[in-house]
Amino acid sequence: MGQNAARNINSFLVCGLGNLGQYCVSVLKEFGAKVNAIEIENIQKWEIPDISDLVDKLVIGDCRQPKVLEQAGIGMCQAILIVTSDERVNIAAAFAARLLNPNLRLVIRSAQENLNELLSENLGNFVAFEATQLPAKSFALAALSSETRDFFTLENHLVRVVRVPIDVSHPWSNYYPLQNINNLHRRVLFHAKAGKPLPKIFYQWEPNAQVLPGDTIAYIEVSQNLILPSVQSARSIKQFWQAIVITLKWQNLGNRLTQFWKQNSQTQRVAIVCSILMVGLFLCGTVLYKLQYPKITLQDAINVSLVLSLGGYDNLFGQIQLPFPVPWWLHLFSISLTVAGTVFVGILYAIMTEHILAARFQFSKGRPSVPKADHIVLIGLGRVGRRVAQLLLDLKQPLVGIHATDLEPGVLPQMPLIVGNITNALSKVNITTAKSVIVVTDDEVVNLEIALRTHAANPTASLAIRTFDPRFSENVAQLLPYARVMGVYALAAEAFAAAAFGENILNLFRLNKQTILVTEYQIEANDTLNGRLLTDIAYGYGLVPILHAKADHQGAKFMPSDDIRLGVGDRLVVLGTIEGLQRVERGSIPVGQWLVRVEQAVSAQAAFEGASVISRVCGCDMQLARTLMKQLPETLQYPLYKHQAHRLVSELSKSQVLAHIVRTV
Repeated sequence: MGQNAARNINSFLVCGLGNLGQYCVSVLKEFGAKVNAIEIENIQKWEIPDISDLVDKLVIGDCRQPKVLEQAGIGMCQAILIVTSDERVNIAAAFAARLLNPNLRLVIRSAQENLNELLSENLGNFVAFEATQLPAKSFALAALSSETRDFFTLENHLVRVVRVPIDVSHPWSNYYPLQNINNLHRRVLFHAKAGKPLPKIFYQWEPNAQVLPGDTIAYIEVSQNLILPSVQSARSIKQFWQAIVITLKWQNLGNRLTQFWKQNSQTQRVAIVCSILMVGLFLCGTVLYKLQYPKITLQDAINVSLVLSLGGYDNLFGQIQLPFPVPWWLHLFSISLTVAGTVFVGILYAIMTEHILAARFQFSKGRPSVPKADHIVLIGLGRVGRRVAQLLLDLKQPLVGIHATDLEPGVLPQMPLIVGNITNALSKVNITTAKSVIVVTDDEVVNLEIALRTHAANPTASLAIRTFDPRFSENVAQLLPYARVMGVYALAAEAFAAAAFGENILNLFRLNKQTILVTEYQIEANDTLNGRLLTDIAYGYGLVPILHAKADHQGAKFMPSDDIRLGVGDRLVVLGTIEGLQRVERGSIPVGQWLVRVEQAVSAQAAFEGASVISRVCGCDMQLARTLMKQLPETLQYPLYKHQAHRLVSELSKSQVLAHIVRTV
């Protein structure tokens, strides 16, 4: 949640200065925060240069010990980030920290999802992430070589982030103005002119620009409404009964039976015929015994017929003399029923044996064969690699994995796998025809070597590389400009750090070499967001509102209007960089630099409607707007953001009011 600027003096405590911990310290210092740290032992070599200078106070000791936590100043901390590589240590430290500071925000590294839910319920003000899982989708998307940069679900909707190059055949070619691409389901994120570098600042584009061939546009859209399971079940049941009614019509019944008969194997046909015959004999036996012996009950008649059907002739007639008089024709029918039942049971055993053997064969069957072309090669199947593989398989992507050792039979069984020396394995995965290669082993030097080999074998393949050290990452990115170089801990640390300020991070992705965080806010009375228009959020803080819900939870809206004013209890989901979240935390918002000059209104009604438009778009007092409309031509002395000013001019024109924007002096 966004807090007021006074909270900037608060400090943070980071427990565990491994790769992730060091990145967390670095990101927190970008917020201008005071950062203390606890490490179990002195570190001789830091992964991030000069990280020791960023730590305000370093305590050597066990973060599970109350004395060590107190020495590190836990009582004065806003949040604690417990990010050691040992989950048991992290959980134990979380309990110790909560006892010492009941109001502390706990952000821990843990992959135990069920346990994390229980801890959240019992500890409160708690969030847990797994560092290796957060950026997995970034690696998967890097291999897709498609316009989709990210996807996630929100309020049972599928949300996509798309980056598309514009050519002469694109519907947006020569589109004007750019701001009109926005609609109820889509928001433009950036616009890059042909031949010019991509924008370095997130969410800055000219609203009145023209889209030309060669340009690049990125946008976010709500592309699909997912059906809730309960609704889907209800629809399925309804469709099921409708299908039965249609099938039972006489004109369709014969065709259905013929089609069903042809679709079954010979064994299944025999089983169907025998089942129908046995049901008929069973019912016939029940009726005959009830008619022949009217004094017995219907239940007794059913029992006799069932015993005979299961081969129980000797249970009824196994004595030297029959226990009761039986007519010869009924005796003969009983023998026939027993013989038919015995044969039927034998057929059932045969079918069951066939299915069991087929299931065993399917279970013991090897992995699928390696795809021939247009596939993805995933090298390294540790925790990150397995997560990436599962995402790609869920997306129905042709995939083959390479790993130094074999995986357990139940791990990714539907994925082709080459085991052994990675260099030798490259020749076995059709690397020359692959569309993408993802290198995510735990050794970044090995990753670089493999990347060079794969690029030499297939220069056209997309390449994504996992790295750890920031200097190494920068050097590799310069050496391999054709590759996407991504540091796992660098990506994850931004989510950990943002969560430490109280933000609820729903997702993160990479766009234009920036990490974009999907963040949820619950507006409180002392928030810097309380009382703000969404225009201020978008163009002041540089965040993109993609969902807004009022405090009463009614009518959550995607791509909400910029005219909405936030109130206590509202829920807001935005896209933004960590710099944008930092501006919210500090309450640092620039003033608009544009004014709108209103020239004339064609009628009194237009003037009345124009005043309402000004008040709604600008958020200014209605009396000020009405006074302006009575003194035309006049300049509205209310500084606006550029997008806001352009939209005001557009809305006024719809009300038959002529206006244009001017820059403030």
